Amino acid sequence: MWRSAQDAYLESKVLSADPVELIGLLYQTGMGAVQEARGHLADGKILERSKAITRAGKVLIQLTSALDHERGGEISRRLGALYGYMLGRLGEANLRQRDEPMAEVLSLLATLAEGWEGVRPAAKAAPEPAADRWNPAATSEPSPDYADHAWSF
Repeated sequence: MWRSAQDAYLESKVLSADPVELIGLLYQTGMGAVQEARGHLADGKILERSKAITRAGKVLIQLTSALDHERGGEISRRLGALYGYMLGRLGEANLRQRDEPMAEVLSLLATLAEGWEGVRPAAKAAPEPAADRWNPAATSEPSPDYADHAWSF
C-alpha cells in the first residue's frame, strides 16, 4: 500500500513538473538510489544493492539523454563526461562490492543537485506584490496574472 501511494505521489509530481524541476527530481532520485545501495551493501543484501545501483545508473542515463549539446556547448559535453564517469564508478561499486565509488557518486550528485537549485527561473522566486498587481499605473507592462484574460465593459 505504501509503495503504491508513494508511486502515485511521484507520478503526480513528475507530470506537473517543468523541465528544470524534472532534472532536480532526477538528481534526488539518483541520490536516493545510491544511498539505498550503500545501505544494502552494509547489510550484505547483494540483490537489493545491485537493483539500487541499476536504478541510479538509469537516472544517470536519463540525465545524459536530457543534455542538449547544441545549445549547452562545453558545459553540456563536460556534464556528459561526468555522468559517464559516475556510471563507471557505479559499475565498479557493483562489481567489486565497494562503498567508496558509491560515496563519490553520491557526493557528485549532491553537488550537482545543489548547483541545479540555483537554476530555478526567477519568475518562481517571488510573487509580485498585490498592490502593484492591481494597479496598472504602477507598471508599464500588464501583470502576467491577468494578461491572458479578455476584459470588456
